[in-house]
Amino acid sequence: MNQAQNYHSGVVAVVGPPNAGKSTLLNRYLQQKIAIVTPLPQTTRNRIQGIVTGEDYQMILLDTPGLHKAKETLNKEMMRIALEALAEADVALFLADASDDTQRRERHRSEYCGWLEQVHCPSVLALNKTDLINRDQLLPVIEWYRALHPFNAIIPISAMNGEGAEQLLQELVSRLPEGPQYYPADIPTDATERFIAAELIREKIFLRTHQEVPYSTAVLIDSFQEDGLKGEVIIHATILVERDSQKGIIIGKNGAMLGDIRKAAVREIEKLLGCKAQLRLWVKVKKNWTENEQILRELGMQA
Repeated sequence: MNQAQNYHSGVVAVVGPPNAGKSTLLNRYLQQKIAIVTPLPQTTRNRIQGIVTGEDYQMILLDTPGLHKAKETLNKEMMRIALEALAEADVALFLADASDDTQRRERHRSEYCGWLEQVHCPSVLALNKTDLINRDQLLPVIEWYRALHPFNAIIPISAMNGEGAEQLLQELVSRLPEGPQYYPADIPTDATERFIAAELIREKIFLRTHQEVPYSTAVLIDSFQEDGLKGEVIIHATILVERDSQKGIIIGKNGAMLGDIRKAAVREIEKLLGCKAQLRLWVKVKKNWTENEQILRELGMQA
């Protein structure tokens, strides 16, 4: 562990509205895929911890579910996770979509103000997706957010192509307190391989099924076994849905959709593990699982 003088370490909570690019930014800083990414909002459900280590710093990034109005138990748990991350942060990184139109921002003004009132540490605003707008459109967006909260810095970025990412990193590191290196330099996350495998399966469901289906699905890893002789991992997983019709969509005609999900997930899991993987999937109907506290605990979403 690095205990050098002037070493900085601490927690950066990455918060913001759904689909702003929080997971894309985390993956960029880690230079590998830890958090799943889809075009749909509220893809992230759990808090995912990424660890970025430099010569004189270690930044623990908490990727959180998108901040939103929550009514159902699942969504309330997602909001709890995000706001708890803010409470333990040394630095708050508020990530927003710079390409959002003015009307959309105005609709959410009171929500943003409510969330930002809970920030009691140094804060940085990253305006993401600047590659999708013209430069002359950026200044009014900056001024709109500047009026919401006294951010310590405002950095335009593109998490997709990396523009501004290094400047943002330096801004965050400069606000970390002095402290020790908590994790070995070669560890990018504290998430287990089981957890990431389940997330990769869920990502493929998001990318391949109708819009209402992904939000009613969850993935539970039933077993995760390493076969040392064959040099492969054998994973059994259950996909939960709430209705029979959703089960039919995920399985598809003659099992085609489920087979496609399995093949796509295997490619990602093998890349993650660096070895061959077998993946066996089952689809089970569990009505109203999003309101079931026991299942939410199994998914790591309740204390």
